[in-house]
Amino acid sequence: MDNGNLAEGESNGSAVTAVVAGKDAEFGPREGYRIIKNIAILGFAFMIHFTAFHGTSNLQSSVHSDGSLGAFTLASIYGSLILSNIFLPVMVIRWLGCKWTIVVSFVAYMPYIAAQFYPRFYTLIPAGLAVGFGGGPLWCAKCTYLSVIAEAFSSIKKHKVKADYLIVKFFGLFFVFYQLAQVLGNLISFSVLSYGDEIEVAQNVTTANTVNISETCGANYVAPVDRQLQNDSNSNFHRPDTAKLNALTGIFLGCMALASILVAVGVDSLKRYNSTRTGSGSGISGVRMLVITMKQLGNKYQILLLPITMFIGVEQAFIAVDFTASFVACGLGISYIGYAMISFGLANAFAAAVTPSITKAIGRFPMIIVTAIFHLALIVFMLLWKPTDDYYAYSIIVACWGLADGVWLIQINALSGILFPGNEEAAFSNFRLWEATGSVIMYATSPVLSTFTKLVGIMCVMLVGTVGYTTIEVMEYRIKKSAAGKRFEMIQQQN
Repeated sequence: MDNGNLAEGESNGSAVTAVVAGKDAEFGPREGYRIIKNIAILGFAFMIHFTAFHGTSNLQSSVHSDGSLGAFTLASIYGSLILSNIFLPVMVIRWLGCKWTIVVSFVAYMPYIAAQFYPRFYTLIPAGLAVGFGGGPLWCAKCTYLSVIAEAFSSIKKHKVKADYLIVKFFGLFFVFYQLAQVLGNLISFSVLSYGDEIEVAQNVTTANTVNISETCGANYVAPVDRQLQNDSNSNFHRPDTAKLNALTGIFLGCMALASILVAVGVDSLKRYNSTRTGSGSGISGVRMLVITMKQLGNKYQILLLPITMFIGVEQAFIAVDFTASFVACGLGISYIGYAMISFGLANAFAAAVTPSITKAIGRFPMIIVTAIFHLALIVFMLLWKPTDDYYAYSIIVACWGLADGVWLIQINALSGILFPGNEEAAFSNFRLWEATGSVIMYATSPVLSTFTKLVGIMCVMLVGTVGYTTIEVMEYRIKKSAAGKRFEMIQQQN
């Protein structure tokens, strides 16, 4: 982004605040609490909804490994999400508004859960496509909703908090709820699938030891072409009982229905805070906003954010597909995927809770650099580590990954809102677009590349992304320094 564009963005942000601030007198004395209530209900609904989605998706590569059905299903989700992010968010949000876009998008996820009752290519792939087409509007609506109400909250006189900080804080509060979905989803999954299987699990671990999991699992794992051969050599890959899988699916389907009802009944329409707001697609045709969304890719900042955004998609896909299969399922058993991934959810939630405070204390740039170094060290460790049958080792590894993922999600999401005020739909649409692109690449290569190769690839993408992000910080520093110098010169002249 050049100086002219930056000035334009700052001007738009000020106009938004002024418009919302003009409505301050219309707000009641407890409007701040009402805004927090909206965030809490929205976050809780996302938690319930993604309890089902994550709990189901984490099992796909292991439960539906015949013909790599699980991996291809996840690839179809994120492949359609790419198209969804390009064509749907602006139009759907304009037609339905942010609140009802979220409700309708939640419903679009439900066929994916229902298809687990009869998992075939002709049921799971179309259902996965529906998830992707619902995902683009869903996440764009969520990001826009949080950004707008953060601006409204900052305009309430008694709070007097900068909108930039509130955006980070509100994203952090939201992601505390959202990341708990990993905890609940995996806790339910582990409880249902492992019920009554203590003896069988112990036998599986013994069998796994006879096939030397330290040499065949972890970074050395390569997905076999013959599923039956894999089962014969390592009983940890035996598919759980169908009755248990169906019970789990029924629970998750109920979760998604409840989430839709919560948003429909408990969340305020964004019109309350956005009725006269400029930007965000107000008064602009869907086709025009589509053009603006695509033009966003011409923005220097947006281009520099693409690698780190793709990295988020890549690393999340790795945890969902490759870590669960090559580390947990291979070393412990399919039923223990939920057990290990609980740690991921807890660490994600913890990171979401503390990231805003730490960022306020040390700054955004140091936070990102420390996270990059931490994540790099973790990847190197995973490349060298020899898997064992110690349950806690898998939990520690995935918890460390969850800490890093939580920071990446909050910081890059919030940065998209901070850098492009008034153009949130275009910015967040691009975020989801390139995040999904990274996920599709990882899912598509999952059946053919070794885990070692994928870990090295993830490390390279992260390094490139960190360099791109650092470039943005340097550019911003120079612009602010230049602006400060000009103000100083003007004061000197006046004296």
